[in-house]
Amino acid sequence: MTRKISSACLLLLVFFFNASLPAHATQIQVYGAWHCGNDFCTWASVRDMTDFDTKNHWIIDRGDGTPSVNLVVLSFVNPLKLLNKTNDSGDVNGAPIGMNSAVVSYFTSHNIRVILSIGGITYTSFWDQALASNATQLGINAAQLATQLGVGIEIDYENNTSPNLSALQSFITDYRSIHPYASTGANPASRLTIDLAAGDQYLVPLAATATADWLTSSNPVLDYANAMVPNRQPSTSSAESNWQQHISGYPRITPPVPALAPAKMTGSLYIVTGKNPAPECTTFSGSLEDTTGNFVQTVPPAGAGTTSGMLGYMFWAAECQGTHSVCTTPPNTCQGGVGVGSKTYNVPLPMPPLRQN
Repeated sequence: MTRKISSACLLLLVFFFNASLPAHATQIQVYGAWHCGNDFCTWASVRDMTDFDTKNHWIIDRGDGTPSVNLVVLSFVNPLKLLNKTNDSGDVNGAPIGMNSAVVSYFTSHNIRVILSIGGITYTSFWDQALASNATQLGINAAQLATQLGVGIEIDYENNTSPNLSALQSFITDYRSIHPYASTGANPASRLTIDLAAGDQYLVPLAATATADWLTSSNPVLDYANAMVPNRQPSTSSAESNWQQHISGYPRITPPVPALAPAKMTGSLYIVTGKNPAPECTTFSGSLEDTTGNFVQTVPPAGAGTTSGMLGYMFWAAECQGTHSVCTTPPNTCQGGVGVGSKTYNVPLPMPPLRQN
């Protein structure tokens, strides 16, 4: 015998189902992890893919057959080697030999987008040298590498006080001459992003130029920015305060940084802090991706953009990020934190076309 559910009961069920969601929540679209490989972000050796799967299976399977993230950013490419198309024991044509088609396919075959990060704090001086030498050729080489592997490119240029912004503009222009900006992101190589500091009080010249010239909703050049992790894991309030600086802008600083649309940024958290995996890796309940979730999904524009909510989260960093940090490998996988978060927030796979304003 079937029973009819009254309209009142149906409404109650719908209310109960949505009770845990913040009012006016916007779907998280980017939920990704930087990935340092097994050699502390150099990717200087070709991986055995059976071993790679053992170490990284949590990324493609959060426990129910669905990936824990929808984006992996392989970190890092040395910009000077990329410019010179260096061939040595750890690189081929300027790219780390571990960043190969087998690793890219491992993720993309599970609907996880892949981006290569150029730079990082260790390679800041190499960014300076490469930009001063031939920024145009660097942009072309980066675009060709993106084409070859079917990936996007991230700019991680961490010159705090005197970045070569005119040359970086040339790099971006020449990259875009090969892979134009495309709102759909259907071509993986069209995805070109940038890293900014956790807030607007570091990398200030870069933030001012990127926000004003490359990340506008009306004339976008870059897809979005990642607000990187600070020097240590923040509290909930500190993380939100940092992200709010980007959204509100920082007019009192020199040069002044304009407001950034929430739809043009992600916020970043550590998943490893020292010798132990962070709660953000292992335990979603009470983690920062839990306690900042309301802010990330609902923060309104404050001078730029028209829609509320940031694009989502980035996590630093998968596998082995440094000699003094635990690796996110068994038994310290991030299924219980990052993986549960992807299920909680119903992270889309594959990544959909991103909000534009």
